Amino acid sequence: MHRSGQLKDAERIYNQILASRPDHFDSRHLLGVTFLQTGNYAEAVRQIDLALKRNRHNVHALSNRGAALKELGRFDEAMASYDRLLKTAPDYAEGYSNRGVVLHALKRYEGALASYDRALALRPDYPDALSNCAATLHQLGRFEEAVASCDRALALHANTAEVHSNRANSLHGLGRYEEALTSCDRALVLRPDYAEAHSNRGNALHELHRFEDALAAYGRAIALQPQFAEAWSNHGNALQELRRFDEALGSYDQSIVLRPDYAETHSNRGNALKELCRFDEALASYDRAVTLRPNLADGHFSAAICRLMLGDFERGWQQHEWRRDTAQLRAVKRNFPQPQWLGTDDLAGKTILLHHEQGFGDSLQFCRYVPKVVERAGCVIFEVPKALHTLMQSLPGPIQIIARGDPLPDFDVHCPLLSLPLAFATRIETIPSQMPYLSAPTDKIEAWRNRLGTHDSLRVGLVWAGDPRKQTPGAHRIDRQRSLTFDQLAPIFQVLDCKFYSLQKGGDAVAQLHNSALRHRVVDWSEDFHDFSDTAALIDNLDLVIAVDTSVAHVAGALGKPLWLINRYNTCWRWLLDRDDSPWYPSLRQFRQDSTRQWDPVMARIAAALQDQAREFPDGA
Repeated sequence: MHRSGQLKDAERIYNQILASRPDHFDSRHLLGVTFLQTGNYAEAVRQIDLALKRNRHNVHALSNRGAALKELGRFDEAMASYDRLLKTAPDYAEGYSNRGVVLHALKRYEGALASYDRALALRPDYPDALSNCAATLHQLGRFEEAVASCDRALALHANTAEVHSNRANSLHGLGRYEEALTSCDRALVLRPDYAEAHSNRGNALHELHRFEDALAAYGRAIALQPQFAEAWSNHGNALQELRRFDEALGSYDQSIVLRPDYAETHSNRGNALKELCRFDEALASYDRAVTLRPNLADGHFSAAICRLMLGDFERGWQQHEWRRDTAQLRAVKRNFPQPQWLGTDDLAGKTILLHHEQGFGDSLQFCRYVPKVVERAGCVIFEVPKALHTLMQSLPGPIQIIARGDPLPDFDVHCPLLSLPLAFATRIETIPSQMPYLSAPTDKIEAWRNRLGTHDSLRVGLVWAGDPRKQTPGAHRIDRQRSLTFDQLAPIFQVLDCKFYSLQKGGDAVAQLHNSALRHRVVDWSEDFHDFSDTAALIDNLDLVIAVDTSVAHVAGALGKPLWLINRYNTCWRWLLDRDDSPWYPSLRQFRQDSTRQWDPVMARIAAALQDQAREFPDGA
């Protein structure tokens, strides 16, 4: 009856036997197994312990006892049970595999791998050990090996849904999202009610930016397993991408009800609150996240962005240092053997390497600090992307400018560019704001001046879209929120006393211009922008730049050129809150969305301001 799954009948008969033979080992042990199979783990342990009093070295009883203790979360006791087992039966492969599962649960991953290796040495065709080994390799970030371990398991048993789902996880870690989706689909063919595979499928769809499909996959996982806290959290993430922030909060709250100590959910909840401009609540969520997990880099970094946005530079710059350990930026972190400089050590007689870290805009904004480092250091090396190399040559002082990828000279200390505000203890009132701090090459300025011809009307440069391919945190969602289509600029083209010049780079955005009925209003020489010095030289010949939040806006600001920033409601931290100017760029004027997050009112205000500017030409130029 037990073997055929009739557990209640089996339990009844075991109890009948034990009523007359209380010390009957098999009945007591197998009664414990029925409780293990029905999820009554505490009773399973109690019954198996009674059995072990009769036969304390029985391998199967020790193994089942370990399994029940593991399910109860009593991992140290489970380990002791498996260790007892393996002293009795050192060649018992299942014991090593199960011991590895407990070590995995204890996050002792290297020990878990050693146990799986021992199991596989004894039994190379052991699919459970291969599958469990893959899960541990995944936790260690050894995704290629994890996929290979899954493939070995599937070669033995191709129809194991759990292994296909685990394989999808590791493919996801490798960024092979289409393949991960295929593995999830295979798992769900084998087991349509497998909640974890539906959730993993949602993760792959999310990375493929198929957010509606991801939402549906998470919804299916939740329907199958309503207590699935991780699926609820990911459901909230998909809703955030769809800009359904209030609904996202509901999903996060449900996840937290199920798992109050889920630090990532508290952090993601903070992100939704920040998008809704509920900053105090967002900070409370971030603080809860990092209290639960003090090393949660994403939580610290998100809190830093929130604090900087609120003008709390003192705490903001400190937490901002966590950025390089976030999931999105860890891969580009520079790990030099030389120490990082953060402003406290004397640089006299030393060589310091300053290096580009994230987007072009960040380097354009923070290179203003490089001359301040020159005042302290014996020698300054500044490593920048090739596209910025020529423009950065205009920074004042003896600076050795190196293009990224070229050999680096010897240096004593280093500092990523975005750590310089912390190194100089920057507050809003101490931001280095002497303008301009960059300038275009004179020959290029002259070439554009000749090409532009007579300066008989207001010259306006335009940027209407960012780059959705950026790999910085939340870049895809941010780009959708900050970017316009070209035709949304239509109101400003009604101002006739202006000449407009495209400063836009990027295939899709430029294609919008060329396909628009308004294309005749804009001169597009962007194919002649070979690097940022070309863009800067054209900007130098313009009267005004109107741009969304992109690197070109930073070029205009660094040149001291009048800049009108088309800014989204949930602004980037650097533009602060409730102001239409910027302490970073004195020549900047902000035109922000209101809480409706619509661009039409913004463009109407810009058109009216531009009309006033055009009337003042040439005196106002």
